[in-house]
Amino acid sequence: MKIRPVILCGGAGTRLWPNQKNHQAKQFIDFGGWTLIKKTLERIKNPIFDYPIISTNLKYLSEVRQSLIKSRIKKYKIVLEPAKKNTAPAILASALIKDIPLKQPLMYFAADHLIEKSNILNKSINKNKKNLDEKNVFIFGIKPTNPSSEYGYFITKKVKNNINKVTKFIEKPNYSRAKQVIKKKGYWNSGMFFLRKDSIINNFKKYQPKTYKSCLASVNKAKYRNNTYYLNKSSFAKSVEKSFDYAILEKTKNINAIKLDIPWSDLGSWREISKIYNKDKAKYFKKKNVYYRPWGRYVNLFEGKSFLVKELIVKPKSSISLQKHHHRSEHWMITQGKPKITINKNKFYKKPFESVFIPTGAIHRIENNFKKSVKILEIQTGPILKETDIVRYQDIYGRIK
Repeated sequence: MKIRPVILCGGAGTRLWPNQKNHQAKQFIDFGGWTLIKKTLERIKNPIFDYPIISTNLKYLSEVRQSLIKSRIKKYKIVLEPAKKNTAPAILASALIKDIPLKQPLMYFAADHLIEKSNILNKSINKNKKNLDEKNVFIFGIKPTNPSSEYGYFITKKVKNNINKVTKFIEKPNYSRAKQVIKKKGYWNSGMFFLRKDSIINNFKKYQPKTYKSCLASVNKAKYRNNTYYLNKSSFAKSVEKSFDYAILEKTKNINAIKLDIPWSDLGSWREISKIYNKDKAKYFKKKNVYYRPWGRYVNLFEGKSFLVKELIVKPKSSISLQKHHHRSEHWMITQGKPKITINKNKFYKKPFESVFIPTGAIHRIENNFKKSVKILEIQTGPILKETDIVRYQDIYGRIK
């Protein structure tokens, strides 16, 4: 029996947009010719996989269908969540549809993760298919490249048949704690899950009976059209809002791990996204995207629905004008140098990988008082993202009219 890929595609990616209500979900951002959901769909074209199930919501339905068309995936099923209830109800409801046999292995992918060397991942999935049973869950660990506090960790021990049994979870430790966890051979918890349909049912019946009953009812009462299950709203609303980690993984003792040493990121911060740009800078650094100013230059990197990502390069002993914008806010992630930042009456310095938010209408400026260029990743969000939306108050280059 082939492995059924299930793609969780209902997340909003709010960590990238902490001060915005309306934003583009991370999985649909065009990073210069590719999106995270497109890469996820390409990953599951391996012959070990059956046709995919995509779990999403009405807000993203159109973009999911467009992504399937662009990836030339003709056979699929979509499970539409009528409310945001976190990953536990989403995982359960997508498993309960009649298209999936009781003992079929299910591989749950997040739609917004960047995974390189996916051939190694797919081989490890296929290799461990024989180890699945009616109770256990396999999770995927990524060998840490640094003591990051952005990810959760877990620790394992070897048991029968050379299987890594999870003995402890550590939820997003601080830097010093993360270093200790890595010394104990801890792995990043990637948020991918591998288990059989009957294991999902048995675990939810045992640990989350209320959610099991509500999700089962929502599937049984679902309306089906255009390859899409529209889950029953009133039944689904009765499920308990919990992540799969808290609902099941923290309760069951039948958790095993597949350890991987591959490039991986959930791109949960602009710091992680900036690494993509820095790794392949030549791809984005095109003459038509580079704009020179008296204080330095900026490069337009990615543009999406109501947002624009730039790199600002401020020359030594230079500064942008003291200014404000009527129609956009800005997030700044410092990647090089130590700029002096002004926001209204506040003035302060920022170091690399620190960030700052500039609300719409706030008067602001960047000054570089040092001998090294300052580099900043700027994320603009708003209905109008044109250079004409600048009101200057002070400018050392005489640009105030």
